[in-house]
Amino acid sequence: MTDIVERRTLFIGGQWVEPTGPDTIDIVSPVTEQVVGRVPHATPADVDKAVAAAREAFDNGPWPRLPLAERIEVVTRIKDALAARHQELAELVTLQNGSPMLFSVRGQALSAVGAFATALAAAARFTEEDERQGTGGPVLVRREPIGVVAAITPWNIPQLTIAGKLAPALLAGCTVILKPSPETPLDALWLADLCAEAGLPEGVLSVLPADRETSAYLVAHPGIDKVAFTGSVGAGKAIMAAAAQNLTRVSLELGGKSAAILLDDADLSVAVPAIVGGTCAANSGQACVALTRVLVPASRYDEVAAVLTGAFASLKVGDPADPTTVVGPMVTRNQQQRNLDYIRIGQEEGAKVLTGGGVPESLTTGWYVEPTLFGDVTNDMRIAREEIFGPVVCLIRYDTEDEAVAIANDSDFGLSGAVFGADTGRATEVARRIRTGTITVNGFRLDLAAPFGGYKHSGIGREFGPEGLSGYFEYKTVNLPAPARA
Repeated sequence: MTDIVERRTLFIGGQWVEPTGPDTIDIVSPVTEQVVGRVPHATPADVDKAVAAAREAFDNGPWPRLPLAERIEVVTRIKDALAARHQELAELVTLQNGSPMLFSVRGQALSAVGAFATALAAAARFTEEDERQGTGGPVLVRREPIGVVAAITPWNIPQLTIAGKLAPALLAGCTVILKPSPETPLDALWLADLCAEAGLPEGVLSVLPADRETSAYLVAHPGIDKVAFTGSVGAGKAIMAAAAQNLTRVSLELGGKSAAILLDDADLSVAVPAIVGGTCAANSGQACVALTRVLVPASRYDEVAAVLTGAFASLKVGDPADPTTVVGPMVTRNQQQRNLDYIRIGQEEGAKVLTGGGVPESLTTGWYVEPTLFGDVTNDMRIAREEIFGPVVCLIRYDTEDEAVAIANDSDFGLSGAVFGADTGRATEVARRIRTGTITVNGFRLDLAAPFGGYKHSGIGREFGPEGLSGYFEYKTVNLPAPARA
């Protein structure tokens, strides 16, 4: 049996300290269903301590006042440590999340390194102030750090979502209270060690694993200047409501129900691997950017259905520590049941299971769901409109290009997507018509040097690239004296 990874202290203001309460959080393996980790459960009193430390560090400490070049040096050390120990991080994420090791290395650990690297690149090109000519004289426009940031991250891809908030916030000169998901807090506390070793000053970072009640207290705290959140739409709405009481700034990266449009000239040797990579192979389908609606011309429906059915049926499901596994377990039993419930709902709505549809017979322990492809789906079905968050994908017919665009846009979400076609110019024009934050032509990609975020219920604000960095600044206008007239 694997030894339990246990933490007995919380990381508050750069120090490992005793928690104020006796409660702990058990981390249960999605593979063995046994406890593999245990951490303290932060209380509102711990939040008060963390906010006080962050407030002091921001209001009176050196971090926001350091030259940008010195902050870059510290954050570079964090990035380099992540890169050097990425295999260790990947193994920890696989242990707590059940992510297949192949994805844990590339999509969890190395993607976090990439997010730090692109934030550093954006910071290297950044200017803290510039002078321009106003209508009444010269104007100095300053960019100043927004303040104390509450970064609230989900369980599915924890290190990437942490990096997308922590790296730009630190580079901007903010102080950060990181609240990881209670399902998967081990990697966040592991990262705290790296940050301390990198030389973050006292008060700049705290890491508080906690449940929804403590999270709500953190969001509503008057000492917080910005909440950066990744998670569900429901939680995002609750955060907006709570933050509104203090007019706290928010950025929200929420859910998705993204469409992959196959045009009539799509090359299936290109489209099918990308769709598999953007659905079942993307963290076992537990990804907000997953291409869960596949829109197919009616004239090619049978062909596409047959090829995708074979591709999904051939995916290896099993132990995520096995480097050949493509689809691992769902992160919790509740998440497994959610997927199975939606599979039942889809069948009741009249959709046809082309492959999958249940739990693999050979996997009696662990929270597995078979890669499931539904055919005969219409866009008004719940399985086409609601985020399932697992390896469950819908095939939807369309007749014309305009209809495909209309179906893709007929969603409460707008986070990701793809368009496949031999004529890349035509495919790009279709991509321009889709109301979504990120879309790929003839592939599936999240580029960490470009802005990422959603339209509609998929969120507010952007992460990654220069746009992600700019979200951690306030803008100040200094009206300078007009030059004296001769």
